[in-house]
Amino acid sequence: MKHQPTSNFDERPTATPIDMLVLHYTGMETAQAAIDRLCDPGAKVSAHYVIDEEGALTQLVGEDCRAWHAGEACWRGQHDINARSIGIELVNPGHDIGLSAFPEKQMQTLERLALNIISRYQIPARNVVGHSDVAPRRKRDPGELFDWFRLFKAGVGVWPEDALPLDLDQQEGTALLAAFGYETVDFTKAVEAFQRHFRPTKISGVLDAETAGLLDRLIAVVG
Repeated sequence: MKHQPTSNFDERPTATPIDMLVLHYTGMETAQAAIDRLCDPGAKVSAHYVIDEEGALTQLVGEDCRAWHAGEACWRGQHDINARSIGIELVNPGHDIGLSAFPEKQMQTLERLALNIISRYQIPARNVVGHSDVAPRRKRDPGELFDWFRLFKAGVGVWPEDALPLDLDQQEGTALLAAFGYETVDFTKAVEAFQRHFRPTKISGVLDAETAGLLDRLIAVVG
């Protein structure tokens, strides 16, 4: 693992436990461009780790510090996501340049790192999220080409297996989205974020029967 220190971090509140893992894409053309930006004091953004397309791992911020990766975000009613999370950036051009599949070597490194972090901090499966999950009104990363199901099979995160279609109205859907963890200020954006994570083949922002069934099953899985 390489180390590339950045000044874009601050002290993590001592009373706040690390109980989240947040995944991002860099949204830049190259790994070096992404690392340069994450180390630029003027950018005021950073992450604990960066994984490039070949699987090379670079640590920018110590886990004992608060990296500036989530920004304005919310999960399960908590708003200072940076204070309670580890942030991992995956080198990928992203939607604005050209979202691409995440290479095998990159995913292998991510699996190993994520499993290690989750084990050490005992992070709940439902708290392994994407940037779009915690900031649905602003963000789309790591995007619909990211293989969340693969991570689940490796022991990282949660997945709604054996879900059945279900009819829910918007009020019921809002309640379930909030119960799982989503901010629901913008219902359509919250549904899009959920679909991007759990039903990436069709991101409509509409709470159709398949989406509702997946959401209901997730609530049953996490208890």
